[in-house]
Amino acid sequence: MAVKTAPQARPRPHAKPRGATPRRMPKIKTVLVAASAYVIAFIFLFPYVVMLLTSLRSGDSLREVSFWPEEWVWSNLTNFWTSGLAGNLWVTLKVAFGSTILVLLVALPAAYYSARHNFRGRTAFLILVLITQMFQPTAMLVGIYREFYQFGLVDSIWSLILVNGGFNLAFAVWILNAYFASIPRELEEAAFIDGNGRFGALFRVTLPLAMPGVITALIFTFIAAWNEFVVALTLTTTPEKQPLTVALNSFIGQYQVDWQNLFAGSVIATIPVIILFALIERKVVGGLTAGSIK
Repeated sequence: MAVKTAPQARPRPHAKPRGATPRRMPKIKTVLVAASAYVIAFIFLFPYVVMLLTSLRSGDSLREVSFWPEEWVWSNLTNFWTSGLAGNLWVTLKVAFGSTILVLLVALPAAYYSARHNFRGRTAFLILVLITQMFQPTAMLVGIYREFYQFGLVDSIWSLILVNGGFNLAFAVWILNAYFASIPRELEEAAFIDGNGRFGALFRVTLPLAMPGVITALIFTFIAAWNEFVVALTLTTTPEKQPLTVALNSFIGQYQVDWQNLFAGSVIATIPVIILFALIERKVVGGLTAGSIK
């Protein structure tokens, strides 16, 4: 009887150590895309760099050809607080926060109701909201001034809050409507079963999930109100009641421009918006893509 021999095991190839794996060179497409991104970023950041460097120059060195100032004048930034512009910065903060709160109070219930109820005229309402976004405050400046003049709100912070809130309301309603529509109704129905009412389900379930969209609408409203110039220039006449965008215009004279102080004020006015946008950039991106995936 023949005895079967066990098959000999084949030698296993030696595993290559992980550290010895050669790194792959990036593809040409990846390199081109990255290089293009850096070039575009440089194009957008270069004016801000010039603004910062000009704000640190002296008045005599503005006509120098050199890119870097030979003498760094840091007093241009500190003089901002002693020149009275700090009060105008406070006015800008009040207008921006007031407009943002007004948009939140009006756009939130409007967007939620239009997203959850198929009422008659819903499409017409959303189209009407979108049409209002097509009109710019500059085109209706005469009518806006006349209306606020009749109500006695010219040269008032409330007029700026109402105008900025009204013209940013359409964008907020569309963003929030898309985000509320992307949230399943079953989550609210589960909250109803647990004993929550309509407002309880809204504040405990829907709003936390829709927070990226809410933040997106609010930050864009805040930035638009912060940077607004034409309406504020028309509706305010007292220097103490003007926002910073209008107050900086005082550095532009008839025969000369105080560039270093103008750019110093512009740098200080830009810093809060940059910090605010950097802190919530991820939620803003998530809010802009709301409704794209269900």
